[in-house]
Amino acid sequence: MLFVLMISARSQQPPPMNPNVKVVELRQAGFLNKRTNFEAQILIDSVILYHEGAYMFCDSAYLFEQTNTFEAFSNVRMEQGDTIFVYGDYLHYDGNTRLARLRNNIRMEDKQVTLFTDSLNYDRMANLGYYFDGGMLVDEKNELTSFWGQYDPVSKDALFSDSVKLINKDYTIYSDTLKYNTETKIADILGPSTIVSDSGFINTSHGWYNTETDEARLLDRSEIYSNDSTKVLIGDTVFYNRTSGLGEAFGNMHLEDFKRKAILRGNYGTYNEKTEYGMATDSAYAIDYSQSDSLFLHGDTLKMITDSIYKDIKAYYNVRFYREDMQGICDSMNYVQKDSILYLIGNPVIWNKSNQILGNRIDIYMNDSTVDKAHVRDYALAIQDRQTAGQYNQISGRDLKAFFEKEELRYVLVEGNAESLYYLVEEDSARNIIGLNKTESAYLSMDFSNDELQKLKLWSATKAVTTPLNQLKADEAKLKGFMWLDYLRPLHKMDIFRRNERRGPDSEVVTPRRFSRDSAVE
Repeated sequence: MLFVLMISARSQQPPPMNPNVKVVELRQAGFLNKRTNFEAQILIDSVILYHEGAYMFCDSAYLFEQTNTFEAFSNVRMEQGDTIFVYGDYLHYDGNTRLARLRNNIRMEDKQVTLFTDSLNYDRMANLGYYFDGGMLVDEKNELTSFWGQYDPVSKDALFSDSVKLINKDYTIYSDTLKYNTETKIADILGPSTIVSDSGFINTSHGWYNTETDEARLLDRSEIYSNDSTKVLIGDTVFYNRTSGLGEAFGNMHLEDFKRKAILRGNYGTYNEKTEYGMATDSAYAIDYSQSDSLFLHGDTLKMITDSIYKDIKAYYNVRFYREDMQGICDSMNYVQKDSILYLIGNPVIWNKSNQILGNRIDIYMNDSTVDKAHVRDYALAIQDRQTAGQYNQISGRDLKAFFEKEELRYVLVEGNAESLYYLVEEDSARNIIGLNKTESAYLSMDFSNDELQKLKLWSATKAVTTPLNQLKADEAKLKGFMWLDYLRPLHKMDIFRRNERRGPDSEVVTPRRFSRDSAVE
């Protein structure tokens, strides 16, 4: 009798308006009833409906033949082949548009993922399920929640918006808009997002994150912070691996250590958060602002190495630096914060006010925020510009130590083969030049005040001669190796990007040997 009723019910259904639309079929029901003045057939007990490859099960249903729709109640289940299974308490299905509206306790499953929500629309024509009142998608790797979301069982793409949260056992992603593929496990970041883990956190608005390999490509000036928020890596594009801790930045790279007060910048750079090693190149420069007078440093390649307390900054080739109280150039340089020393190697030159010092190697010792001492090793030549054309005070020797106080040169000690050329000035108000004094000795020392010589001391086998200006020959006014390189001097903090190209006779550098990168680390 039930079988007859079912056949009769199907035979009475009018043909659909669109010949391409198929009628919803009743395949099974324990009881069928038709009320007077009620358009729907009432189906009760183990109801099964079928439409274009999908079976729908429920405890009871209203089947509206005229509109080719039905409502299903209690223990609702949809099955589409052996891939899609949807469960819920209520279903409204439209056979014309193939749109299923499920409500309350919804669970949508395929072989890889489960979607939980209380309001789900499943568009079978587009093969797309979406919720709009909060939902959660879960696979073997991640749990994603949001206010609005959709899932495509064919492409395996899930799109989430509004209060998105992706929870992984190792990190959590908070986002405004996120796309996630349940097959590749890649999350495409499409809006402002924060990724939080034990290793730190990331602020980004565009890019992708592979939740299986922990690899990421982050765009639009993304920021990667250390777990204690004391370091940040920023770049136009950043490739980052959370497992290895390595970040690679392309375009306007910015690495900053807030604790040690140092910045490393360049158009390309890398940083390893596990080893705390940073490198920058292509218009690279570093800023050390740990002292009141910041140090601006440029080199073709810069490296920054930090430990729990201190940092080292290494610069290689075409090195230039600027501080208010001192400027300098060299081939390679190493700044060791622990010892507060700048090591300059390879044709180094430093300037302080009207003074220039060059040699084979220069070590600059810092004291708090000021320069305390410069030690020139192996060969040294110090020159002071008297601000009168062609007149320079000069000192040379094997080893030179220059001591500074309040940003000014105060004392110079030369040890070994000491020579000096110094313009003697009358002590009266006229300040007329007496002549050029030349000395030779094993050792010499000079005391200065306000950039003027106050005391000269020579000892052990000394020679001294003073030549009046009108008797002075041109070649007697300069010591051997004289070079006035003021045209190379960095004039301000952004003048560190010029090349250290010497002109004419100055191109014959003080030392002919080439310094390797390793030689800067001493």
